[in-house]
Amino acid sequence: MVQRLTYRRRLSYNTNSNRVKIVKTPGGKLTYQYVKKRGAVPKCGDCKVELPGIKASRPKQRMTMTKRLKTVSRTYGGSRCAKCVRLRIVRAFLIEEQRIVAMVMKSKKLTGPTEPTAQPQAASQKSK
Repeated sequence: MVQRLTYRRRLSYNTNSNRVKIVKTPGGKLTYQYVKKRGAVPKCGDCKVELPGIKASRPKQRMTMTKRLKTVSRTYGGSRCAKCVRLRIVRAFLIEEQRIVAMVMKSKKLTGPTEPTAQPQAASQKSK
């Protein structure tokens, strides 16, 4: 006949936090062994892709892990993927350039129209 098993903790329902597997002990008895939940790999905050270089872990584990295991050595490491960081840097650069161009155009307007200077013409071709 199949051996009946009882939970070892107080929670008596088959829930996500109460997962068990059946293990045979050296004495030949079957007992429940509690299984921990699997950790999630951190995802990029912008594009939701899994971040490479960072292991999956539960929040309690993450508290005891060192900083080296939770991040990568880059700006926004452990929070954003490399592609999104590159996009942010390029976007910031282009916005800054646009602002500078707008300031230059504004300063030109304030000084007033200036006489167009004569452009030096390219030297004509030498005859052979």
